[in-house]
Amino acid sequence: MSEPVVVVGGWASPFVTRVCIALKLKGVEYEFLQEAVGRKSELLLRSNPVHKKMPVLLHGGRPVCESLVILQYVDEAFPGSSILPDDPYHRAVHRFWAEYADAKLHTALRTMRGMVGGDKADAAEQVSAALRQLEDALAECSGGKPYFGGDDVGFLDIVVGSYIGWFGAAEKIAGLRVGVLDEASTPRLAAWAARFCAHEAVRDLMPDADRLVEFGEVLRAALAANVSSRP
Repeated sequence: MSEPVVVVGGWASPFVTRVCIALKLKGVEYEFLQEAVGRKSELLLRSNPVHKKMPVLLHGGRPVCESLVILQYVDEAFPGSSILPDDPYHRAVHRFWAEYADAKLHTALRTMRGMVGGDKADAAEQVSAALRQLEDALAECSGGKPYFGGDDVGFLDIVVGSYIGWFGAAEKIAGLRVGVLDEASTPRLAAWAARFCAHEAVRDLMPDADRLVEFGEVLRAALAANVSSRP
C-alpha cells in the first residue's frame, strides 16, 4: 500500500491550489484537511514550525512545506509526466519566472483586496506590469505551444495559474473597470488562462471569483475578531 498523502491548507489559497493541481496532474489521491478561516491548527503549526503557513504536504506523515518546494517534491516523488522541464537550463528558467510571479503578484493582489495597506490602483498597475512580463515569458517558455510547459500544463503554468481566480476577485474588490489580465495588453496570456482553467486537472480546483470575494470578507472579519480578542 502506498504511503498516504495529505494536504493541509485552505481552498482559497493560491499556494494550496497549486499543490492540489500538481497532485491531480500526477494522478495522486490525497486527503484535504481544510484549515479554519483566520486560525491555524495544531497540525499545521506542528508540521511547519518555522513559517507556520499553509500549505503543508504530508507524505507518509512526513511534512514538506512551502508551495514551490512542494511542487518540486511532487514532481520527484511520484511517477507520471514531469511537471518541470527535463533540460536543466529550462528548469532554471521556469524556476526564475515562478519566483518572479510570486514576488510581483502576491503582495500586490493582497493590496488590491484591502488585506494590506497601499494604493489599490497602483497595486493593480504592478500586477498588470508583471503580467506583461509574463506574456513575454509565455512566448519564450512555450515555444509556441499552448502552455508554459509546452504541450501540457507544467510547473510554471501551475504557479502563475493559481492566481487566476484572485485576479477576478481582486478586480471586483478594487472596483476596477478594466481587468488586470486584459486581452488587449496580454492576448497570449489571456488565451492561456482560458485554456488552463478548462484543463481537466484544473477546472474543478480553480476557485470562482465571486466565491473568493465572499471569502475575503469572511477572512477580514475573522482577522479583525482575532485582533479585538487579544488582551
